[in-house]
Amino acid sequence: MKKLILLPVLVFFGLVLFFGCITVQTWPDDQRSAENKMVIIQEKIGDGLKTGALTPDQSQMFLTTLKGIQIDYSALRDQGVDRSQWGNLLARLDALGDEINRALGRTTRIEEPRRNGDRIVALQRRIDDGRANGRLPSSEGREFQSRLDSIRSNYLRMTEGGRYATNEERTDISRRLDSLETDLNRFL
Repeated sequence: MKKLILLPVLVFFGLVLFFGCITVQTWPDDQRSAENKMVIIQEKIGDGLKTGALTPDQSQMFLTTLKGIQIDYSALRDQGVDRSQWGNLLARLDALGDEINRALGRTTRIEEPRRNGDRIVALQRRIDDGRANGRLPSSEGREFQSRLDSIRSNYLRMTEGGRYATNEERTDISRRLDSLETDLNRFL
């Protein structure tokens, strides 16, 4: 009799444990990584078009693909989802980036100053490294992360849909990145 009562209880707790392990949650690191990749891809497309390394048709094709990925990103952002969905989105961004690199690799590139997208990625790494090794106090780390997230968000918004940022907008982003980098240098 005890075995008959114990069996359903064990099955119930086993199911609770199984379904409790399959959790959906937000993945801020994957979200940030996707944002960084989208920024870099947009800059590569814009630079390729400006330098003539990409034709207008190629640029439009890449921008259309990126727009589809951005729509999927918007659906995942700040949502509780399975990590594999972020993995799929990041894989699509990597594939698009590789395809753009192949198209750009067919022409010679003139060395240019660091782009804002590259700077955003580099500052993100510095903030993450400072937090990980304890050299960046948590309150300052949150402040720096908030500032960088704001800059990244503004940058993505102003280049959304294949729109190219004006010189004033690029200068403003660059100035804000300079300020953040100067403040970050005080701690790291």
